[in-house]
Amino acid sequence: MDGKPVKAILLDLDNTLIETSRAGGVAIQKTSELLRTTLDIDDNTISSICDKFKQKLFRESFDPAAGRSIDDVRVGHWEESIQETVGSSSSLSLAGQCYYLWKNSRLEVLSLSPQICDLLKQLRSRYKLLLLTNGETQTQREKVEAVSCEEFFDAIVVGGEHAEQKPFLSIFKLCFDMLGVEAQDCIMVGDSLDTDIQGGYNARVRATVWISSAGGAVPDGSVKPDYTIPTVLDLPHVLAQLE
Repeated sequence: MDGKPVKAILLDLDNTLIETSRAGGVAIQKTSELLRTTLDIDDNTISSICDKFKQKLFRESFDPAAGRSIDDVRVGHWEESIQETVGSSSSLSLAGQCYYLWKNSRLEVLSLSPQICDLLKQLRSRYKLLLLTNGETQTQREKVEAVSCEEFFDAIVVGGEHAEQKPFLSIFKLCFDMLGVEAQDCIMVGDSLDTDIQGGYNARVRATVWISSAGGAVPDGSVKPDYTIPTVLDLPHVLAQLE
């Protein structure tokens, strides 16, 4: 771990700086209420619809060249989830209501906590900061706008705007070039072993820092982070060890 001083920090967004999973849970609760009042169905049926939507979201493969917007695709997720569960063939209007309620509710809940804002200000006084987030362009840019985080970063890179996303080396090289630094000048901080930590390892950054709020062990066969912390607020302790 010995090397040059850390000059730059690459930070993930979802579930690293903002609580996307919690916001998604709130959004699902609100959408469940809409389904309950509109379809007059029981809680188990509502849960089944919502679970199907979350599965489709998780498995989503979005191709902007296909001519459909991400909003259209996700309205389709809700429509299919409703049809597969209750057999309704007239659910497009309801699917649209579900999607926009879910989307807007999630964005309303997302925020940078005051403590994280203070941390980012503190870090930016000493390091170059770059936000590196995977995901579809519109979705991630809407989150960035919703939490007003542009002011804290020297650059923001959204994976969906490039040929390859984390953990591929090309997007990390792009980040290094944007900041005018070398890989060994940087650390990568994020909650995903598969994308953030594996990507940092592939790019040979100075150190990788895994945000593990649950405090679980690294699974067998997974890339091993150099540091593990429960919250990004503990990052200064890691940086002190790297000095």
